[in-house]
Amino acid sequence: MARLLKAELLELVGEFSLSPAGSLKEDLVQAVTAYAATAPQVEQWQALPKELQERLPRLLSFGGKDERPDDAVRTALNSCYETYLEDESLQGRVREIEAEITQRLEKEADSLCQHIRRHCQEFVGVQVRPEVSFKGGFKRAPLEVSKADGEAVDLTRSGQGSNRRIALAVWEWTSNLLEDSELAAAGEKGGQEPTQTIVVYDEPDTHLDYRHQRTVMDIIRKQCALRHVSVVVATHSMNLIDGVDIADVVHLRLSDTGRTVVERLADESHDGVDFHLGQIAAAVGLRNSVLLHERCFLAVEGPTEQQCLPLLFRLSQGLSLQAAGIALWACGNNEGALHLAGYLVKNRRTVMLMVDADSRTNKHFKTERLIRTGLDLDTQVTYVGEADGFNELEELFTDSQWAVAANTHWPRPEGGTWAAADFAAHRGGKFSGRVLAMIKEGAERTSPDGKDDMLYALVTTLTRAEDVPSQLRDAFRDIQALAS
Repeated sequence: MARLLKAELLELVGEFSLSPAGSLKEDLVQAVTAYAATAPQVEQWQALPKELQERLPRLLSFGGKDERPDDAVRTALNSCYETYLEDESLQGRVREIEAEITQRLEKEADSLCQHIRRHCQEFVGVQVRPEVSFKGGFKRAPLEVSKADGEAVDLTRSGQGSNRRIALAVWEWTSNLLEDSELAAAGEKGGQEPTQTIVVYDEPDTHLDYRHQRTVMDIIRKQCALRHVSVVVATHSMNLIDGVDIADVVHLRLSDTGRTVVERLADESHDGVDFHLGQIAAAVGLRNSVLLHERCFLAVEGPTEQQCLPLLFRLSQGLSLQAAGIALWACGNNEGALHLAGYLVKNRRTVMLMVDADSRTNKHFKTERLIRTGLDLDTQVTYVGEADGFNELEELFTDSQWAVAANTHWPRPEGGTWAAADFAAHRGGKFSGRVLAMIKEGAERTSPDGKDDMLYALVTTLTRAEDVPSQLRDAFRDIQALAS
């Protein structure tokens, strides 16, 4: 009732022969409301109160790959248009409103044009001509650009890269506009929150080079930092996916039944353990795109495995780990590898854990603890060397292979040579440490920098698939099967 004009209220008073207490609008509303309470009630839709409309989020949508610069400009200016249309100073001025809003939009458009000129310096002339129809809303805002010699540029015939860079400048300007609205709300409305805004991007980096892709990400981060702005990005870009926290990534996957499945690769509870595991994944460089798309993960202890296994896998299987869809991650030690494997299993990723056989002595590798982690002990855990009674990766290679590697890379002085017996003498203890000490002491000039450098040098001397230890060949076949 309160939204009715006084003339409308007077008509109702006369129609129902009511007797209001006075002639003021409040008196008329009270009389009509009291009568309405005695009449039959019907549930129907009613107009949303203006104050509630102002609190609803607004939606700004930018970009499919075919969006024209004119459309991007219109989207950017449309929020300004809607703001000015609700200005109380314009109420009742129907005849003047089109001209006034057009003038205001032209002022905003001039700021936008200056920003585009700074962002795309090859265009000297940039002009936007807003056209406003009160009945039809904000119709369009054609964008006109020209080069230094005054020649007009037909954007419909320009490359997609130019169009996207202009749109990029528009988006950046919109970010400033959103930021200004937050500051204005805090300063002019007594601390009242500005209108919530949802900004939607559809593959915003299409047709942009890598530098401008980073600019897109900077714009999105700037908008996300505003309290009243939420951003949704639909993208296939690995660069954008890798640029955000994995907890903010929603993976839409097509299942075997043809249905779309939503995956969140982070536990929503965010308790201490999950956070710790996520930090481990980030620390070893486990990118979001890898988490989403790699078919299988191989978690290993350290740099020795990280350097040598790719060469051994290629020699054994005839293709690279990447080609097989396998992501190799070194985790610092056996416990780090176990933590990462557990994190991946928890997020329903396919994983194999490969550690030295001496990890059996670590309390974290007790059978019951591995089962609690979610690993299948038969198919997802490999203890390197255990099948042959060895403790570590280095022991899998024969004494003859070690002798060839030593003579190739670290020859003895005065024409002496390394023999298989020199290495056989160190079997039964900490083989790698003893061999490293022997080579450092007996080499003529150069020696390995460490165990990882020593084993890598040996691996480079192997030439046939049969040179790869049989236990490793079996493990590689198993992980390739997992990836398939």
